Amino acid sequence: MRVSHLHRKPLRMITSKELIDWATASLVVISGALAGHYAAVGMTPVQWAGAVASVLGSVTVAVAVRVWTPVKAPQRD
Repeated sequence: MRVSHLHRKPLRMITSKELIDWATASLVVISGALAGHYAAVGMTPVQWAGAVASVLGSVTVAVAVRVWTPVKAPQRD
C-alpha cells in the first residue's frame, strides 16, 4: 500500500539538546575507537593512560549533558 505525500507527518526540526546528545555520543564512540585502534597497534604505558583519560573524559561529558538540568538565574530588581 502506497502512502501519498499529502499524508506524511511534517518534518520536525532537530533541537540543540538532541544535537548535543548525538554529538557527545559520537565523541564517546570515536574516542573509544581511536583508543582501541592504537592499543591494537601498540602503546606505551603513558599512551595507555592518555587513552583511558580521553575515553573517561568523553563519557563524563556525555553523562553530564544528559544529567544536568539548566538552572535559571535569579531575577534582579
